[in-house]
Amino acid sequence: MGALAVPVGLVGVVLGLGILYTSLRRPVVDAAAVLADLEGAEMHVDEYTEKLSLPLSARILTPIGGKVGGFVQGLLPSNYLAGLRQRLVLAGLAERLSPEEFLVLQIVALLFGAGFGYVFGTLLGFSTTGVLRFSVFLAAIGAFVPESRLGAKREDRQGSIRRDLPDVLDLLVISVEAGVGLEGAIEVVGRHFDSPLAHELNRMLREMELGVPRRTALQNLRRRVQIPEVSTFVLSLVQADALGMPLGRVLKTQATEMRSKRRQWAREKAAKLPVKILFPMFLFIFPALFVVVLGPAVSSVLKIYAK
Repeated sequence: MGALAVPVGLVGVVLGLGILYTSLRRPVVDAAAVLADLEGAEMHVDEYTEKLSLPLSARILTPIGGKVGGFVQGLLPSNYLAGLRQRLVLAGLAERLSPEEFLVLQIVALLFGAGFGYVFGTLLGFSTTGVLRFSVFLAAIGAFVPESRLGAKREDRQGSIRRDLPDVLDLLVISVEAGVGLEGAIEVVGRHFDSPLAHELNRMLREMELGVPRRTALQNLRRRVQIPEVSTFVLSLVQADALGMPLGRVLKTQATEMRSKRRQWAREKAAKLPVKILFPMFLFIFPALFVVVLGPAVSSVLKIYAK
């Protein structure tokens, strides 16, 4: 088993370092392509050149992800890949990463953790059982890191949407009251905002331009975001469209409500600050304060008892 763990560990370390390097390095700018684009010249590239223009990580993960997806589809529950795809959509990564490629990332992170644990444990002189336990522990951590990053991306994206929703609604109200329709107001939002919410609204606008009914496009927006405030906004627009209510009045009511909720979020965060600041105070401030205040007293007591 030890002889097999060495090459597996080295392969995991090499793959992990390679993907980490390709994901962190800056993309190479093709000056000829940029100049040709500025001059308006059309560039025709074949399939091989187009594949070479992709990052190394994408060229590796895409074919491996397809094979892994076909292999693990029979091992995992039937709805696991669908749930993973939905989580990628909520994190805003569905266009850049497929569920199969995410599974490949998890497997590579697991192998990297196992290999690093085996090599590091061997260098530290652990026993065979200790090396095995350390490798399993780091492998579990490596498999959990992509899940943790996915959850963090989802939280950041939803937080950004919550922050931008009142401002977007205000701009929609101004545009609708100026005589612009809902589609035109969404286009105005897309020109003035560069945020996840603006991108989702632009996608909804493209769906309606392709012939998707407004009700269906709004429901698709709600499923892609899954935030209570956006769900309330979508429900209000659907009801206004069905009942023939004035759109400007509905949007104005929603904008007032969202501004009130944003003030409530700010108050909640301010109320949580005293609790959050206790941990750094106990860890960093209080020990230094105790040393400064009690240090001279302890030194005097030790001198007295030393006599």
